[in-house]
Amino acid sequence: MRPKRVRAYRSGRFAEAVAGLLLRLKGHRIVAQRYKTPVGEIDLVALKGKRLAFIEVKRRKTTEDAAWTLPARQRRRIVRAAQYWLAGHPDFSNHDIAFDVVLAAPWRWPQHIENAFPV
Repeated sequence: MRPKRVRAYRSGRFAEAVAGLLLRLKGHRIVAQRYKTPVGEIDLVALKGKRLAFIEVKRRKTTEDAAWTLPARQRRRIVRAAQYWLAGHPDFSNHDIAFDVVLAAPWRWPQHIENAFPV
């Protein structure tokens, strides 16, 4: 792998770890991390009460840049991956489902956006 690609991978993993910490501090329980399906990957799956959130972590140079990096095609991919995850975990079928985004930037506390996009 090229050094630039390695740095991007490591910074993405770090952003996911910080996002997981943020969610735990807010009372969520992380159910799955970096869950890979044939239709895509889910960064985090978190549970708080009866709310099950599928969370996409976006890291860019600024949080404003990160906010603009979730196009419709990627949202559809996340929804399909969530459906795949739910099919394999029927215990969560009666929970409220949500799609959240955590925006991360260097030297900034991440921003958690609940219900970032509708199903």
